[in-house]
Amino acid sequence: MTRNYEKVKALLPDVQQLQAEGKTRKRSQSERAVKDLLCRARHKQEKVLPKQRGRKPAKTLAEYKYENKRLKMENELLRDFLQSVERK
Repeated sequence: MTRNYEKVKALLPDVQQLQAEGKTRKRSQSERAVKDLLCRARHKQEKVLPKQRGRKPAKTLAEYKYENKRLKMENELLRDFLQSVERK
């Protein structure tokens, strides 16, 4: 069973007008109810993206080959660098 908040919903236009004029929530009679009302109104306007869950997409054979080639090149560069440093 959900709550309707009919009395508080009737305050929404008045509260938004007061807020647009720069007045604070403390000037209203029920500060907590007004705060919750504004929060609910703000959340209704926001569009939330769903969380992406699940496994990462599997790598293709071409991606594995590219990574393997890159790692081999990196190893070769490191070996060359180490050899050049040791000779000095």
